[in-house]
Amino acid sequence: MKNGSTIGHNLSPYGQRRIGTVNWLGVWTLYVKEVRRFFKVVGQTVFSPIITTALFMTVFTIALDSTGRYVGDVPFALFLAPGLVIMAILQNAFANTISSIMTSKMQGNIIDLLLAPLGPSEMTLAFTLAAVTRGILVGISVLGSMFLFTDIPFPNLWAVFYFGISAAVMLALLGIIAGIWAEKWEQSSSITNFIIVPLSFLSGTFYSIKRLPGIWHDISQMNPFFYLIDGFRYGIIDHAEGNLLIGALYIAVLNIALWLTCYHMLKSGYKLRP
Repeated sequence: MKNGSTIGHNLSPYGQRRIGTVNWLGVWTLYVKEVRRFFKVVGQTVFSPIITTALFMTVFTIALDSTGRYVGDVPFALFLAPGLVIMAILQNAFANTISSIMTSKMQGNIIDLLLAPLGPSEMTLAFTLAAVTRGILVGISVLGSMFLFTDIPFPNLWAVFYFGISAAVMLALLGIIAGIWAEKWEQSSSITNFIIVPLSFLSGTFYSIKRLPGIWHDISQMNPFFYLIDGFRYGIIDHAEGNLLIGALYIAVLNIALWLTCYHMLKSGYKLRP
């Protein structure tokens, strides 16, 4: 009887194994499902960003770096490489969650997820981990291709890990929010085209924000993507233009706020339940 009571205590009403209050088996199952989903089209989800980023690097280095251009005391190719890597992480982490949720909504099988023995925090965790996996996998692959153009020293690995993972988490959570909010593919595309891409390009990826005049310099420092790129660049080439401590705290607070937003949207069934 004692053994039976212990087993019953560790199982949810659906028979899913729980450790404490978290259905880890359910989280793992949803995570694996999401990872397998993007691996089925690995050419589009992983290899395509490598080619696109390499083309960016080729065009910019031929057009600018061949003239011996520097950003401060950093060669332009070395300055550009971290920005392209983090941009690939951002865009792919976002694409993973928003496409998954939008596909489920359009196909009408989102209800299966809502009926599963998973709480909102567990669903958020699984979706986020899968998107982080894709973002980091793409980031590592793109970073490897950068060695074809320049030598990368990696002087501050803690910043590489913190800002790289934080970037993937932030865009994964934004993708969940956007996927829940959008009702049509056109709406999800507009979020990518008019919010994510502009914030990525206007965050110091291709240029130093020190070149921006007055108010535009101040506005750029409100862009969270700037701190992600700046911190990641500091980790790879030891060059930063903003305050790293402020950037790290700013990103942490934003990620907590985004996590809570995802939790409440999933808990309430906002735009998910019929």
